[in-house]
Amino acid sequence: MTDEQLLGRITFNRNVMAGKPVIKGTRLTVDYILGLLAHGVTAAEIFEEYQGITPEDLHACLLFATKSLKNSSFMPLTAENP
Repeated sequence: MTDEQLLGRITFNRNVMAGKPVIKGTRLTVDYILGLLAHGVTAAEIFEEYQGITPEDLHACLLFATKSLKNSSFMPLTAENP
């Protein structure tokens, strides 16, 4: 799938989930899905819990986050001493 096709799976509407980006046709926000993955929930567990979510939907969330962060600066929560 192309980036454009994947990103087409993510949508937003001011009246749905306070305008946060969601997987099209759901009320599952991108940040919610990324949070699940970050905390160790497997793709298989997500598919089991949320019927209709596909691998492409998860890929779309990851791509959306990647594109969103591409041109932003990020300050780590802790600084390492050299």
